[in-house]
Amino acid sequence: MSSDDKLIIETPEQTVLEFPLAGIGSRSLALAIDTLLQIGAALVLALLAGLISYMGFLPRIGKQYVYAILIFAGFLMEFGYFAFFETIWNGQTPGKRWTKLRVISDSGRPLGAQAAILRNLMRIVDSLPSLYAVGIITSLISSQSKRIGDYVAGTVVVHEKPLPGGSSLWDAPPANLLTAPQFRALTAGELQLVETFLERRSSLQEDVRRSMARQIADRLSQGWSAPQESLQDPEKFLEVLAERSRNIAHFR
Repeated sequence: MSSDDKLIIETPEQTVLEFPLAGIGSRSLALAIDTLLQIGAALVLALLAGLISYMGFLPRIGKQYVYAILIFAGFLMEFGYFAFFETIWNGQTPGKRWTKLRVISDSGRPLGAQAAILRNLMRIVDSLPSLYAVGIITSLISSQSKRIGDYVAGTVVVHEKPLPGGSSLWDAPPANLLTAPQFRALTAGELQLVETFLERRSSLQEDVRRSMARQIADRLSQGWSAPQESLQDPEKFLEVLAERSRNIAHFR
C-alpha cells in the first residue's frame, strides 16, 4: 500500500518497511542522464558504422545492410539499455544509480529480468506522442507515480534508502557471513534493538561500542547454529542479521 509519497510494506514478521516514492522530477533527471549516455554510445556506434561503410571494410554486405544493423542496434540501445542494467543492477540504470533511485516490484521484492524487459518495452507507449507525454500524464495521475510500463510490469520506482554504514538494502552481504539455511529471522523487538545500536554506535566510545556489539551478537546467536566466523566481527554480524531480517521471505 502507499501513504502520501511512500510505499509501505509489512513483511510476514510484522516488520514495516517504508520506501519513499520517486516523483517525476527525480525520475526525469535519471532519464536525462541515461539518455545522454545513450546518445554518446549511439554517436560512437554511428561513427564506427560510417567508417566501416566509407572505408569499404564490408564491400559484399553493402551500405543498406550497415544501416539496417545500425537501426537494430539503435533499438537495442534505446530499450535494451534500460532492461539490461535494471536486470544486472537490481533495478538500477547508471542514471538511477547516480540519482539514488531503484525499480522494485509492488510487493517490495527486487526487479526480475522478465519485469525489467516488460516495463521497458512499454517505453514505446509511454514515449508517445513525444517526450514521454503518456508516461508523464500517467505518472501525474498515479498515486505511486507509475507510468504505463510500471502498471504492466507491476513495478514502482523508489528512492534508495541506505542502511546504517552506507550499504543498500539490496546489496548482497559477504558470502562468508550468514547463509540462508543457517539464518534465523529476528523478531520485531530484536530487529529494533539491533537497528537502534547500529544507528547510535558512532556516538559510543570504542570500548563500549565493541562490548555492546558483542553482547547483542551473543544474545541473538543463542539457540541457533550461527557460523563462528561470522561472530568474529560482531558489528558486521548485526548488520547482516538486520538486513536479512528485513529481507524476509526472499525480499531481496
